[in-house]
Amino acid sequence: MNRFLIDLALAVVPVILAITLHEAAHGYAALALGDTTARDAGRLSLNPVRHIDRTGTILVPGFLLISQLLVPPHKVFFMFGWAKPVPIGAWRFKNPRQGMALVAAAGPLANFVLAWMAALVIPMDDFPNASQAIGQQFLLYFMLSNVVLGLFNLLPIPPLDGGRIAVGLLPLELAKIWARVEKAGIFVVLLIVFILPRMIGFDPVGQALNRVLPWAFRTLFWLAGRHTGGIDGNFI
Repeated sequence: MNRFLIDLALAVVPVILAITLHEAAHGYAALALGDTTARDAGRLSLNPVRHIDRTGTILVPGFLLISQLLVPPHKVFFMFGWAKPVPIGAWRFKNPRQGMALVAAAGPLANFVLAWMAALVIPMDDFPNASQAIGQQFLLYFMLSNVVLGLFNLLPIPPLDGGRIAVGLLPLELAKIWARVEKAGIFVVLLIVFILPRMIGFDPVGQALNRVLPWAFRTLFWLAGRHTGGIDGNFI
């Protein structure tokens, strides 16, 4: 039971932290550009409760967690979720489209910086003791959660951050057309990420992550000036 609780905490806490800090970054970026909407709504907070979305923060991660723990080898390999969007008053920006693009970019950027910070402090011992092993595993999951969340949100599909960045960068007429995708964007995301892989075995996002994640981890450790000799390469 103790091992199960430890595995549960190691799987859930890093995801919650990554999502919370991702959303807070949007709010702080908007504030820096002159929009106080998130602050006025009480969303400039590191308290995860303020950012909880019933589906994205509880149901989807819960389903992924339980389904992986119930199926052999009873280990958590992947977690994903989202929080309530931070309210942004784009009309308060000097240039609303470019301002929204900068605010959108702040979330993934925060995730990548957090992953790099974890790479700076992660224990690299070849034979870690119990506490070091738990710390190593937690920080690896924290890195994984932040890298996956950051990369996934860069998909250029509204309402993901990458879609809003695209709207800010495209010529105005194309931006207007692409912005309309937001109404159906979440269904497109769910179709690509969850439905197609289970219906026809086609998993473009999973395949892309499998190719990018090892490179991303190597790059983060290189930027942190660390070597990965003491970390099990099979983790990613």
